[in-house]
Amino acid sequence: MPKLKSHSGVKKRLRVTKTGKLMRRRAGGSHFLEKKSAARKRKLAGVEEFTGKAARDIRRRLNT
Repeated sequence: MPKLKSHSGVKKRLRVTKTGKLMRRRAGGSHFLEKKSAARKRKLAGVEEFTGKAARDIRRRLNT
């Protein structure tokens, strides 16, 4: 059976830490920043961990 390819869209959008966590950027932090409050922009600036079923589904796409 041939090797499974990793989902190229998922590879571009997240990274796996050394401990195996899946980290992603928050959506909405790159445009229309004038109308967003400073607190909202600070929250969008960080990275967030995938948990639960979402993490499981993404691991399947990464074939890890």
